[in-house]
Amino acid sequence: MDALKGDLSRKVFRRLIKGGLGEYSLDAQMIAVLVELDGAKTVGEIAERAKISPDVMRRVLSKLLQLQIIEPVEKAVSTLDQGFLSLMKRELSLAIGPIAEVIMEDAAADLGHDLESFPAEQAAELVDYVSQEITREDRKIACRQNMAAEIRRRGL
Repeated sequence: MDALKGDLSRKVFRRLIKGGLGEYSLDAQMIAVLVELDGAKTVGEIAERAKISPDVMRRVLSKLLQLQIIEPVEKAVSTLDQGFLSLMKRELSLAIGPIAEVIMEDAAADLGHDLESFPAEQAAELVDYVSQEITREDRKIACRQNMAAEIRRRGL
């Protein structure tokens, strides 16, 4: 199921139940998760609150989706704009050279996204990830500081 691909912790689901639960056979974990699914809380927040491991959460959500009593909520996700990505490429190029763009694309893929549609809320994570490729400590610090200032300036 596409809804269960990638990092579940940031995904949001809502209940679809029309009427009572009498028609469904649910275990305690499924009920605990179903109660929390409000269309606003992330799966990560629910898992932490219910003390459910990611693997168990994936299994529970899979069953609830199969029963068609929940659905994913598509959140409008703001993405990093071209100006931010250009600045990151420039900063990274100063530190590691012409492979900066490849490093950025690989990092975005490792984090489960395309660079062109990378979530703005994960900008700091992307900066941290790509800066790990910088071997000279002074350049790594400069890159991180400049990108952190840009993240603050943009309110990301």
